Parts: sequence; C-alpha cells; structure tokens
Amino acid sequence: MTEKYRDAIENITLIKPKKLMVEVEETMSSRENSHRNGYSQDADRYAGNGDRLAPHTIYWDTLSPIDVLNRGRVAIFIDGANLFYAAMQLGIEIDYTKLLRRLTSGSKLLRSFFYTGVDPHNEKQQNFLLWMRRNGYRVVTKNLTLFPDGSKKANLDVEIAVDMLKLVGSYDTAVLVSGDGDLAYAVNAVSYQGARVEVVSLRSMTSDSSIDVADCYIDLDVIKGDIKKDR
Repeated sequence: MTEKYRDAIENITLIKPKKLMVEVEETMSSRENSHRNGYSQDADRYAGNGDRLAPHTIYWDTLSPIDVLNRGRVAIFIDGANLFYAAMQLGIEIDYTKLLRRLTSGSKLLRSFFYTGVDPHNEKQQNFLLWMRRNGYRVVTKNLTLFPDGSKKANLDVEIAVDMLKLVGSYDTAVLVSGDGDLAYAVNAVSYQGARVEVVSLRSMTSDSSIDVADCYIDLDVIKGDIKKDR
C-alpha cells in the first residue's frame, strides 16, 4: 500500500446517515427511555452541523433493532484471546452457541471466524476447537510462541485484517469481536469500501481508535447475560 493511499484513508471522516440520527433522536426522549428501548447515547452525540458524529457518539446496547439498522448479510470476526480475557474480567464463561446467536441477531450469517493461538499438545484446547468447527465457526489458528519470560502468545491481527478485507463485497456488516486498536486501520478500510462495522468488546479493553472508526460499538458488559454459560 502506497503512502499516498494510506494517507487518503487515514484522513477520511466517516459520514453517518442523517436519517438514522433523526430516527434515533426521535426514539429517545430520555436516557432512561433509551435504555428501555435498547439504546444509549453519549452526551456529545453530534458534531457541528449534525451530519458528522463525534467520537463515542452512539452506543448500541443490543444488536436487535434491525428495523433501525439494516445489517444485511453479516460476517463475524472473533479475536479469541481478546474475548477470553474480557470474559475473565466479567467473571463469566462464554457460551459460544449463545454468542453466535446474539451476534447474528436474526440477520443472515455469511460466516463466523474464530482466531486463536494454539498449543498442539493441549488436548483440551484441541477438543474445544473441534467443537467450534462443528458448531458454526471457521477456526483460524497459529501456534503459540514461547517468550523468554515464559509467556506464550500468538498474534493473529494480520489474519483478522486480511480476512475482513478479502471478504468485503460478500457481506454488508462486519462484526469485530476485539478491542485491539491495531485493528482500527482495517476497520476504517472496510468502512471506506462501503461495509458497516460493529465493534464488540469490553469497554475497559477497547481502544478509542477502534470505536471512533466503527459504525457502532457494543459493550460486552451490557450483553453478558445473553452470552454466558448457565451455571
């Protein structure tokens, strides 16, 4: 990618549909009422002329109001490590059947990708990934790298970004389950090519840069009751 092209994309200000903002404005008479209807708005929701949204403008508490947001065909991209640590922070265990249902939310699913580092000798993990493959997920893996401090890690940001960009045109909405700011550039590039992007992650683990370029943001803390395993 040339520097000229990179600069062109980075300098783009995403324009949000004015009609949508009007509908949201009419729907919400108060913050309490907005939560009852499944939405919440930040105090700085409009910037200047009302045609451009300020950062952190609209936070959708749910993915259900399809009558408000036409999501079309959905592709889901899940950063496994990011989701795992978010679940730990929330004190829950993810039910991946519920998660897939919640993120799809009645829309037509193109494909759901799950990206994770793997230890080939970890039988429990291998069994989990086999279950994922047989239950609606396309699993993308990379062997974990052992670092001098004894920690193990596999970075799959490149794989996520490449798949999001390669499939543009096959989906209308990308759902990115990750708060990693390193993916903000890919999110912006996907949006620039005409697809909507929803970022789903725990707010304390989500980069502002990802929220700023996404069409909407969903806090995992808000939907945790819909995606956790029943004890």
